[in-house]
Amino acid sequence: MSSESISPPPSSSSDEIDPFDDVSLYDYELPEGLIAKEPLPQRDASRLLVLDRNTGAIQHRGIRDLADLLLPGDCLVLNDTQVLPARLIGQRTKTGGKWEGLYLGQAENNDWRLIGQTRGYLKPGESVVLIPLGQPSANPLESLQLTLIDREEDGVWRMRAEPVGDVVELLQQFGTMPLPPYMHRKIANDNDRQRYQTTYASHPGSVAAPTAGLHLTESLLAKVQERGIDIARVTLHVGLGTFRPISTTTLSGHSMHSEWCEIDEAAVRTIQAARERGGRVVAVGTTSVRTLETASADGDLKPWRGATSIFIRPPYRFRCVDALLTNFHLPRSTLFVLVSALAGLERVQAAYAEAIRERYRFFSYGDAMLILP
Repeated sequence: MSSESISPPPSSSSDEIDPFDDVSLYDYELPEGLIAKEPLPQRDASRLLVLDRNTGAIQHRGIRDLADLLLPGDCLVLNDTQVLPARLIGQRTKTGGKWEGLYLGQAENNDWRLIGQTRGYLKPGESVVLIPLGQPSANPLESLQLTLIDREEDGVWRMRAEPVGDVVELLQQFGTMPLPPYMHRKIANDNDRQRYQTTYASHPGSVAAPTAGLHLTESLLAKVQERGIDIARVTLHVGLGTFRPISTTTLSGHSMHSEWCEIDEAAVRTIQAARERGGRVVAVGTTSVRTLETASADGDLKPWRGATSIFIRPPYRFRCVDALLTNFHLPRSTLFVLVSALAGLERVQAAYAEAIRERYRFFSYGDAMLILP
């Protein structure tokens, strides 16, 4: 099982013109009223726009039709990562000023890696004291202190937690679900704690939800399997690579942060068996796509465990994924770019325009799109 890092393909040479490189091509105008700030009362009540990636034809269905839209012999691939309560709020011990941060993971020496913001400039050696935001712990701490050790080149902070403890338990007590800023609430409510998590989440590590999977219920997945469609699971812990916006004017100028992902031997066998019988590989979410394409970078799908910074952008030849269930993504995002690589930029722009006309709900708690070959 490989554990090396997969990076983006090299950009075109300077004397070549890439017609897909301009970030403005991946922009669109979205009315504020179509941004879903709350989930629907039922997970599987979302609408589903079905796009034929070959013809551009569009159907308007519902997520509950998913099993009927797939074919016996297909394989549905889920990302079973679990979202951590990674959003943190605290006070600077030196000034008393407010500090906010987002936990990204642990460094080799168990220091915490975060992105943070505060008024002024936090110097190495300075500390913040976290305010408990989450659920009561079996072994509650009165306070948790983070001391800045260093800043990495990409703006990530390294901080040392005191007292030392199990990270997941500490985040459960001092953190809150890291909701996107367009939901306009910094502290997740009880509904968010359940609904901003897939029903099959089992491996803690993400700082954002793999949102396409938020629609799927146990009964819907059972219906999928009853139709003769296999289910395979992979893991990609969503980090900065997925949700950090593109700040450059060209795709070739954007650097993807690495994220940890894994696909094991059992999942590889399930997917290969589907392929051998003529079935399609249907990824649930762009994170599943990135995992599958990382693990098949040399042409053959293999077990994989390690970091990936793959940036899937047009033109890209998909080696594993045939179809995709995904939400509607922010303009100028790497997710919108990935979807355009699979279905074609013009067809995706047309599908988004149709979704806006039909008043679909957008982003994490919004409706879904199914791209079929």
